[in-house]
Amino acid sequence: MKAARFLATLLCLMLVAVSSVSAHGGRGRIGIHFGHYWGPGFYPSPWYYQPTIVVPPPQPTVYIEQSVAPGGNFWHYCRSVGGYYPYVQACPEGWLKVLPDAER
Repeated sequence: MKAARFLATLLCLMLVAVSSVSAHGGRGRIGIHFGHYWGPGFYPSPWYYQPTIVVPPPQPTVYIEQSVAPGGNFWHYCRSVGGYYPYVQACPEGWLKVLPDAER
């Protein structure tokens, strides 16, 4: 009877131990394995160097100076006032473009 009681107690303790392991979620199998391994010894993972980034210096800024557009060889005449710009500052009906005379 003592042996049966001892085995029952041992069985209960083992079941409690197994249930607590499964309650924490299995972490995988841990064990010691023996066998032959013919591969290379310990080596670190390969180190990949970042490629060298070459950025050329920016080209210098080039400014192109443009000449002033010619205003044309016109005089502006106002008929109602009877005068030319800039002697007459305002013209009520609008300016009339007139080719300049060489005599004036």
